[in-house]
Amino acid sequence: MDNDSAQQSRANVARNAGIVSLAVMASRVLGLVRDQIFAGLFGAGLQYDAFLTAFRVPNLLRDLLAEGALSSAFVTTFTQTLQQKGKDEALRLSNRVATLIVAVITAISIFAWIFTPEIVRLLAPGFFAVPGKAELTIELTRVMMPFLLLIALAAQAMGMLNAFNIYGIPALASAFFNIGSIAGGLLLGYLAGPAIGLSPIAGMAYGVLIGGFLQFAVQWPSLRRCGVGYRADWKLNDDGVRQILRLMGPAIIGTAAVQINVFVNTSFASAIVDPATGAITNGPVSWLNYAFRFMQFPIGVFGVAIATAVLPTLSRSTANPDYSEFRQTLAHSLALVFLLCIPSAVGLAVLAKPIVALVFEHGKFTAFDTAQTANALAAYAIGLAGYGAIKVLSPAFYALGDARTPMLISLGSIAVNYAMNSLLVGPFGHVGLAFSTSTVALVNFLLLALFMRRRLGRLAGRQLAITALKIALASAALAVVAWIVNESAGALPVRGFALEFSRVVVTIALAGATFYILCRLLQVNELQEAIDAIGGKLLRRLRRK
Repeated sequence: MDNDSAQQSRANVARNAGIVSLAVMASRVLGLVRDQIFAGLFGAGLQYDAFLTAFRVPNLLRDLLAEGALSSAFVTTFTQTLQQKGKDEALRLSNRVATLIVAVITAISIFAWIFTPEIVRLLAPGFFAVPGKAELTIELTRVMMPFLLLIALAAQAMGMLNAFNIYGIPALASAFFNIGSIAGGLLLGYLAGPAIGLSPIAGMAYGVLIGGFLQFAVQWPSLRRCGVGYRADWKLNDDGVRQILRLMGPAIIGTAAVQINVFVNTSFASAIVDPATGAITNGPVSWLNYAFRFMQFPIGVFGVAIATAVLPTLSRSTANPDYSEFRQTLAHSLALVFLLCIPSAVGLAVLAKPIVALVFEHGKFTAFDTAQTANALAAYAIGLAGYGAIKVLSPAFYALGDARTPMLISLGSIAVNYAMNSLLVGPFGHVGLAFSTSTVALVNFLLLALFMRRRLGRLAGRQLAITALKIALASAALAVVAWIVNESAGALPVRGFALEFSRVVVTIALAGATFYILCRLLQVNELQEAIDAIGGKLLRRLRRK
């Protein structure tokens, strides 16, 4: 592989990641709006705890089967089939996979619907000690169960479009999920609900189904333009299908460490006892979810975006194979993750309280809820770079046809997370659970990086470490500036929402400028690529004007 090819691969990943970042950013902003609505209408109590736990059941299955294992295995196999056997064979593979998805996930959904009470008891045993909480959770879980099939088809559609080098529409599809779930939920829960006997929280659950349908439907026109249709094909004894199933088996575990750990955290959080009253506390499940929502923003905008852009490139480089290109592309992608996630983590930790107050402290969401959510956010932020790097490293193993290594690492991390939760939940409550999840994410990342280095012989580790050190130094300066400005903001001649808004905006602007200047001085090469990828077109237009 010559240097021009390597540079082209780097540029393609950065450009495509920029497209995905902008689309995911729109989705994450709408996700925050969605959570603001929930915070204002339901606060952090019984109903929202029940909704979150109910949504977690199909959402966990989605992470395990649809957007996680299926997406990684399908994109790798579809891209290689497209490269080696042509478009017609790739489309036949798509039909066979879609047929299998409909059959298998329909069966799983029916099974989960029948055994919902047992699933809820496993997921949130503490809810059964609170009158009406478990019953509501069971009802909402059954309402949202069909979401799994919708999102599985949406994940397959996204994989095909990425293989055809189309990134914007599939990345923007999740924004339509938020639009549909917000509009549909409010319409059914508040406008039509009283007339049809539907409670507000049940209406929001039906809104999830509307959002799931829109996430799939918005991608269909782009698929049609690529010549993709659907025809049931039961010829499942196919090399491509077998490869997907072979990758999916261990990948179901390999991509699930964080999601399964969240599942375990929910179980622990549902049983946290208020030391003042000795009763099960309403709120920890909600506080953890609100906190992790802020984490999902940089994970999605940076980690998922880079992973989405790099997977087809890595898959194509193994089809040749060209491991030199693979190695350089992967190392460059990890450097981009560090550049974007480390300062985000520092900013979230320092500004946790004002950010949570600005976004959520309205309606039934109290100052006490703000403090508890901010503490969890600071603990989650410790693992942000690990979360983002896992999103890149795990699919890289699948591109190499190795799903076993991430599986074994994830199995170990799940056991460690359970042990740490048991130790930390008593003295630290829900904050201990967040810290445990972050620690496990970092350990998971380090192990994945170590085994990838062994697999490739080297991983440009020294250069990557130097880049990470430069970013860490710039982020330390960002932390100092953010803390000083945040503490000084109380002197501003404004109060209430205006104070929180001014505090957050001014602090982020000055701290961000500090980080940018120091990265320039320290010659962090990825900085300009990230700027060009995310805002290059807009900046060039402004310069011309």
